[in-house]
Amino acid sequence: DQILKNLKKDAEFYQNRRETWSDVWQQVKQQGVKATWQDRKMWNQMRMLKTDLSDVSGYTFLVNGKAPDQNWTGQFLPGERIRLRFINAAAMSFFDVRIPNLKMTVVAADGQPVQPVSVDEFRIGAAETYDVVVQPQHDAYQIQAESIDRTGFALASLINKNATHLKAFPAPVARPRTVLTMQDMGHAHMSTSAQAPDMHTTEHDSMPMHEDHAHMQHMPMASMDQQHDLHMQHMMQNDDTRMQGWSNAATPKGMKALSYADLRARTPQTDLRAPDREIEIRLGGTMERYIWTMNGQKFSEAKPLQVKYGERVRLKFINESMMAHPMHLHGMFVQLENGQAPENLPNKHTIIVPPGQTVSALLTADEVGEWAIHCHLLYHMSAGMMNKLIVAHTDQNSDTASSASSVAELVPTPSQGAHHAHH
Repeated sequence: DQILKNLKKDAEFYQNRRETWSDVWQQVKQQGVKATWQDRKMWNQMRMLKTDLSDVSGYTFLVNGKAPDQNWTGQFLPGERIRLRFINAAAMSFFDVRIPNLKMTVVAADGQPVQPVSVDEFRIGAAETYDVVVQPQHDAYQIQAESIDRTGFALASLINKNATHLKAFPAPVARPRTVLTMQDMGHAHMSTSAQAPDMHTTEHDSMPMHEDHAHMQHMPMASMDQQHDLHMQHMMQNDDTRMQGWSNAATPKGMKALSYADLRARTPQTDLRAPDREIEIRLGGTMERYIWTMNGQKFSEAKPLQVKYGERVRLKFINESMMAHPMHLHGMFVQLENGQAPENLPNKHTIIVPPGQTVSALLTADEVGEWAIHCHLLYHMSAGMMNKLIVAHTDQNSDTASSASSVAELVPTPSQGAHHAHH
């Protein structure tokens, strides 16, 4: 409650990593004085910060309830293949997740099987889950989940149960912080595609920047082969390219970051009908009052979204804000339109909609009831970015949806929604 009150007073209350004259000078060197002046003028007129990647900062990040200095540890035996389920249970944080020197094979998204994808890292939004399979070759590895505003890490270890004399992990080096661009704001070449954008560029250069994480200096269980990871970190520190764009995770050259476009359902989709209609959901807000909205209204004012039982609809999320929103639907899975063939579209219950972009998903409304649909960032939801999606049986001669009061009297038909383990 206190955090929300602070945000209501000042949406930038927790923004303690603002740009400096050094940042401005870097921009001048890259873009010239005129372009820099015009860019700064536009941001000032909008009264927004380029560095506002996370509305709230100052967290201690946890893995299974343990802080970095407590070092949650998973054990393995030599030769084992291990399945790890990463769940973003954070209130407000996006993470870039990696295990240096260990490839991950993504096998499920939001608990739904996907065709295996080999990656070095992935970005995960609140409420998303990814299952990965790893096969350790060394005695110890550090799991690093870095917040996208680069204020800290959630850290854990994987160790060989039989290993002895393991060294301490060095403190991980923070990647360079990116800044938002006008494209993130939807003011320059705003995406109008109904397909999910690539949220990550697999190869990036980065600018120098080093943070001292003194509270993480005493991590136990170091890998015996960390030269490659340290080399990549030093390369990133010595390059003076300015990091720009929400989706830019500073992935080192030659390494693969998971993209939504990589996800393909493990088994073919059965409902291949074209959508009967499209429902636009415009995501916006008023930063000066810290109000977040769907279609211009906060939850207390909004009319529920209404669909007929069995109807096939396209949910089109149009992000008109500067923040990314992990949009979550209760009760049913949707098929993310990510450029794959219709039968290969992946099932998800949470979809990240990057700033200034449009992402769409197909829904078969096969669960009767009143289902919450909302941004899974806690304070965005609390400040209004939430609605109900009502699925109801209707007569062909009546309106296309029932009132909320009549839905409560209906008996739901059990199907896949009953297995939606997230809720």
